Amino acid sequence: MKKRWNIILLLILAFALVWPYVGPDYQVYLSLSLFSYSIALLGFNLLLKYVGLLSFGHALFIGLGGYTTAFLTSEFHIPHMEFSIILSILICAIVATTVGFICVRYVKIYFAMLTLAFGMLFHSVLMKTYHLTGGDEGMALERPYLLGIDFSSMGTIEFFSGPFYYYNLGILIIATIIMWRIVHSPFGLCLQSIRDNPDKAKSLGIGIRKYRLYAFIISGCFTGVGGALMATATGHMDPGMVFWVHSADLVFMTLVGGFTNFFGPMLGSLIFIYLRDIITSFTEYWRFIFGALLAVIVILCPGGAMEALTNFFKLLVGKTKPGEKI
Repeated sequence: MKKRWNIILLLILAFALVWPYVGPDYQVYLSLSLFSYSIALLGFNLLLKYVGLLSFGHALFIGLGGYTTAFLTSEFHIPHMEFSIILSILICAIVATTVGFICVRYVKIYFAMLTLAFGMLFHSVLMKTYHLTGGDEGMALERPYLLGIDFSSMGTIEFFSGPFYYYNLGILIIATIIMWRIVHSPFGLCLQSIRDNPDKAKSLGIGIRKYRLYAFIISGCFTGVGGALMATATGHMDPGMVFWVHSADLVFMTLVGGFTNFFGPMLGSLIFIYLRDIITSFTEYWRFIFGALLAVIVILCPGGAMEALTNFFKLLVGKTKPGEKI
């Protein structure tokens, strides 16, 4: 079974490599959002799946990554994307250490509300510091250098569907491999033991708050990288990216895709981005439709779309019979 899934992943990767050559330009551009959100969701789901902590303020780190990139490119005229990513990771690590030191002392709804409070606090700071951040108008970003190469002579469509597309894909692959190693390491097993039975984990000598804080910092760094790429793709960064509604979008993607599966949130981001694009083409009430969709998924398939696909695949290859529990 594992071999089959490896083949599927290779086919998906092969499709992603040829997608800019066969797909419409606009659909290829939407893929940039898919890549950046997938990286952010790797961090978000580290907390939710492996630690059991639900954050309602994770757009804070998307904002940190995005505004870091905006300041570097537009204000300091440092266009190197690699420098923006590294600095975003450092800033997110510092902020996550400070915020996490307070938040990880609590669990369940208290943790969720604290992260929401810090996210909204950052949103207020962005709105009030108009002379620095542009307030509600936000900040524009200049086109970055990729691996030290200047692509300013290239057209916008060619840049986003060419070099920047493959740059995003490469960062996503690297981030996925790193996160996979993290969650399957002894550190990841400690996180899962804390999630399942904190008292027993504590009796085994595992520092619960310490490990939760480490996970929070790692989560914030991954989300910050996603924010840096996201802002570059849109060419603009504003406080709306930090608002609680954006944090709720991360929760929605994770639940729709299925947070119990490592790749579930990525599938959720795919569904969210492309389905939203379709729905908004004929109605502005897309959030109402998405809310109904989430209710249906939670009721009929609590494990999300990934669980449904997994069950269908097992049924297709003959591992189970119709009506059997998978």
